[in-house]
Amino acid sequence: MAKRQRDEPQINSSSMADIAFLLLIFFLVTTTIANDRGLSLQLPPNPDDIVDVDIKIPERNLFKILVNSSDKLLVEGEPLEDVTKIREMIKEFVLNNGRDPKSSDSPKDAIVSFKTDRGTSQDMFISVLDQVQAAYYDMYAERIGVTNEQWREIANDLSDPENKRLYDKGRGLKNGQLEFPMNISIAEPSKTSN
Repeated sequence: MAKRQRDEPQINSSSMADIAFLLLIFFLVTTTIANDRGLSLQLPPNPDDIVDVDIKIPERNLFKILVNSSDKLLVEGEPLEDVTKIREMIKEFVLNNGRDPKSSDSPKDAIVSFKTDRGTSQDMFISVLDQVQAAYYDMYAERIGVTNEQWREIANDLSDPENKRLYDKGRGLKNGQLEFPMNISIAEPSKTSN
């Protein structure tokens, strides 16, 4: 009696490739990829397009913020430990309207100068810049009688005509000129120092 050879059972792997392919398509179609918005900054123009003009800015219209490589703050020549205090200091400086001879002449003339060091951490840079922008957002919001959060919502949806009207009113846009511009000067970082 002859022995019958049995074939060993095998798993058909061709259907596994089909399943893997279907899963790949499923995840490609259903996955949403987070899109970081980052900082909204107006970048400087191309250096080749800049015309060298000597502009004299009165010292009283400059609010100076310096950060060294150890993330130490120097605001208006004085050391400052708490970054959050910058917000109120800027509002007081910008809204001076010439009352204090050591502070700005008007919101239009006020410039916040922010200079860092090459060793300054990115967290510190963003923290200071957040405080500067928050100070301006507070002032814009106050001009139209809303909160800072409501101002940011208005600024995020300028397709609505009412939001656009409030946005222009908050920044003081008249005849194409801003009465209340956000003048922030971010200087090129200096070489590492302490």
